[in-house]
Amino acid sequence: MLTEYRQKIDAAQVYDIAIQTPLDAMPQLSARLENILLLKREDLQPVFSFKLRGAYNRMCQLTEAERRAGVVAASAGNHAQGVALSAQRLGIDALIVMPITTPPIKVDAVTRLGAEVLLKGNGYDDACTKAIEIAEKEGFTFIHPYDDPDVIAGQGTIGKEILEQHPAPLDYIFVPVGGGGLIAGIAAYVKSLRPEIKIIGVESDDGASLQLALEAGERIALSQVGAFADGTAVKQVGVEPFRIAQETVDDVITVTSDELCAAIMTIFEDTRAIAEPSGALAVAGAAKYCAEKQLKNKTIVAINSGANINFDRLRHVAERAEIGGRKEVLFATTIAEQPGSFQQFCELLSERNITEFNYRYATGSAAHVFVGVRITGGDKERTALLASLDAADYQTVDFTDNRIARSHVRYMVGGHAPQVDNEQLYNFTFPERPGALLRFLTRMGQRWNISLFHYRNHGASYGRVLVGVQVDDIEMAEFQNFLNELDYPYKRETENPAYQLFLK
Repeated sequence: MLTEYRQKIDAAQVYDIAIQTPLDAMPQLSARLENILLLKREDLQPVFSFKLRGAYNRMCQLTEAERRAGVVAASAGNHAQGVALSAQRLGIDALIVMPITTPPIKVDAVTRLGAEVLLKGNGYDDACTKAIEIAEKEGFTFIHPYDDPDVIAGQGTIGKEILEQHPAPLDYIFVPVGGGGLIAGIAAYVKSLRPEIKIIGVESDDGASLQLALEAGERIALSQVGAFADGTAVKQVGVEPFRIAQETVDDVITVTSDELCAAIMTIFEDTRAIAEPSGALAVAGAAKYCAEKQLKNKTIVAINSGANINFDRLRHVAERAEIGGRKEVLFATTIAEQPGSFQQFCELLSERNITEFNYRYATGSAAHVFVGVRITGGDKERTALLASLDAADYQTVDFTDNRIARSHVRYMVGGHAPQVDNEQLYNFTFPERPGALLRFLTRMGQRWNISLFHYRNHGASYGRVLVGVQVDDIEMAEFQNFLNELDYPYKRETENPAYQLFLK
């Protein structure tokens, strides 16, 4: 199988449209990790993503009759642009089905390349179903984003380039994983020639379809996937990529959204390139893997798979990068509500770089302060800082890994609402599209009173909302049924310490 794929990759037709991307050094990250980190710059392709390789190679295999009939594809952005540019170059009509939640920057990029766009569904899977339906009805050829041997071979040219650009010893290649076409192509080529090189897949922790499949020995469909790394937000790894991965992939690691934000910042600091979240997966995974496995003096390649990111998303990245890189500590501290106590607490942190300080007077004998502090020594320094506060008799709660505190409460500190009875707190996720917020509010507010609401747009496909709802105990069963019928992913946060300290 590997020999067959190596031959297909050697013969792949990609360079009529794609470029051989550089393998750039990452000196700062290399020094920090005590390994040599090299970045494969697929963000420099004409459509700012590796997807062009596979799309063009597949479309070059079309017969004349298939070219005349046209093609259809489903994508949230990168594959769409690859198909659109390939169709433009080859003179083929193309229809791209994109989720309604696709950011306008990606829709506009596709239409500028001459393809027709149809918005359908809340995610890739909905769009894919519609695209296949159209292909069968209209006689178009469906160009799959990852589960196709010719697409896999096109992506595999990246592996070929890496070996040509770095003939010296190479220990690891870290590859972002969505549907699996990229890692399948790279792994098939590399393992056929250099089996000693370890191939490590990297997935978001809320979309780890390949990791679960390899553990189970069969493909597993996730009930839902996170949308932050939207370029790899696929519920199930492809059939052919999984078959190849079982033979060639050495390990899979998952990373959090905050670790992705830190990786985006790391890539920028070393190369001045701004990666999209999916594009930064490999760097985030490499950094985490090196730390966990205590790797030293290894030569590592990470794939920067794309740079299709908008400025709304960058705001969120900037806010979370420090925490993701373990360069910021968030915590709450209880201080006495009396003259001089606030100054005394500030003096304790006088030598620290304060990133955030939230305080509001509250009646009673105690007050709660929400604080952010920049650190340079990672979790070790974080532990020491919190221990010093405990030693000074301050009651402190660490919020660094508290999602509700990071995403919502830090922007809401302003006092409690003791007059609000029977308040229940929930965190909801809903598709980010025109009118979605109003529909959410309308459905929620028809039966129960909304007592707290916080929403921020991060330029992603899905929005996160923190909602307080007044529900009597005798109504809880009815309310639970309502939540289930609402069909939005949610989590109850009433007991979250950030809420208890600052908002309840």
